[in-house]
Amino acid sequence: MKRWWVGKIAAGIGFFVTATLLLSLVVLLLWNALVPALFSGPVISYAQAVGLLVLSHILLRGWSPWRHRNGWRHDRWKKRFEGKLEAMTPEEREKFREEWRRRCGWDPGAPVESRGS
Repeated sequence: MKRWWVGKIAAGIGFFVTATLLLSLVVLLLWNALVPALFSGPVISYAQAVGLLVLSHILLRGWSPWRHRNGWRHDRWKKRFEGKLEAMTPEEREKFREEWRRRCGWDPGAPVESRGS
């Protein structure tokens, strides 16, 4: 039985830990170089920099894993939209295009040379 996946998991965990430690160091150095001088704020320790990095990740990215980078939302929207377009009759598609022409001033189905002119 192949156990290559154990090495991949260990490498992934090692990369995650190394990236977190390096990013925390960057946060520490930037914070201590800028915030006390610009805003008379406190100097932070390395543990506080790790906490700040984790907190900013939670607040700005949510609980989703790092690897998704919110691309799945775009893909899900795009697939749902394409499904709706495929389900339309030719008359409904033409009505949709007319609505886009009216709202945006260009035809999504027109050749590139004639768009926006």
